[in-house]
Amino acid sequence: MRPWEANIRRVTPYTPGEQPNAPDMVKLNTNENPYPPAPGVQRALCGMDAGALRLYPDPAAKELVRAIADFHGLEEDQVFVGVGSDDVLAMSFLAFFNSGKPILFPDVTYSFYDVWAGLLGIPFVCPALDDHFRIRKEDYRGKNGGIVFPNPNAPTGVELPLKDVEDIVAANPDVVVIVDEAYVDFGGTSALPLLKKYDNLLVVQTFSKSRSMAGMRIGFACGNPVLIRYLNDVKYSFNSYTMNRAAIASGVAAMEDREYFEETCQKIIRTREWAKEELAALGFQFADSRTNFIFATHPKCPARELFQALKQANIYVRYFSKPRIDNYLRITIGTREQMEKLFSFLKEYLREHFYL
Repeated sequence: MRPWEANIRRVTPYTPGEQPNAPDMVKLNTNENPYPPAPGVQRALCGMDAGALRLYPDPAAKELVRAIADFHGLEEDQVFVGVGSDDVLAMSFLAFFNSGKPILFPDVTYSFYDVWAGLLGIPFVCPALDDHFRIRKEDYRGKNGGIVFPNPNAPTGVELPLKDVEDIVAANPDVVVIVDEAYVDFGGTSALPLLKKYDNLLVVQTFSKSRSMAGMRIGFACGNPVLIRYLNDVKYSFNSYTMNRAAIASGVAAMEDREYFEETCQKIIRTREWAKEELAALGFQFADSRTNFIFATHPKCPARELFQALKQANIYVRYFSKPRIDNYLRITIGTREQMEKLFSFLKEYLREHFYL
């Protein structure tokens, strides 16, 4: 080891999904929306004055904050925006998880949580999901330094009923409870109505999935004004200008087109429900997803082998080499055409290799 390496902060980083760029690929590995953003987003970007880029953007991103607040029926001081929900969540970890007590999140969940905890020196405990990949609310009681979990969960797609979410928030009045709702728009039930009752609740959402803007990086948090003020204090402590002009303008346009948003979400939901029938007919097993993906396993076909075979056919899904889930594939819901290509391959592969 070189002498200067002794003072380097070393962490095990998050591993993002592959981003291949082949013209004929079927990309179902990173939960991107298969449909373009709302038409107003294109108009907003084309109407931008490039000369204005010499000026810093609004550090408070007031137009975007206002659009989000209006959409959800909140006050502007209840909304915080950041560069994707990852940015919002990372700042939330930094702001709210400082008691020295371990924070809680599930053993099978979004794999960035333990990365942030490790980076920031936050102790954590991971209560195990049950055998059906469900969060057990009773595991989130007692002393802790904070709680975070996705709802619906990722990568399992399983939703915790709102009553159970409320029970967790109510049972932990002394800490901040973060509900990560990246996938809630695909049939889940949001915890946003609980903000009226609980001042320790923070709800985080993203534009990356249901608003087709993963490439623009916009996320936001909703909570009581005190929590939002603390988040802004953290933001202004290391980067005042987190949201660029293009992100603000396009984000406003996306929020204003409720009809397009609802239409594309419903298209994905319909394709998902059809995909469940197709997977079941092929012998796959999976929990009832309320997301834009299905987390599936096959009793006869090892997931790692199928993942590699799909990849060779230029069909990309996500495989996690982790305990409890190393025989599952996470399959993003694409267009009907993309999913038909997937199922055509699966039928032929299973017939050829497993005589199904």
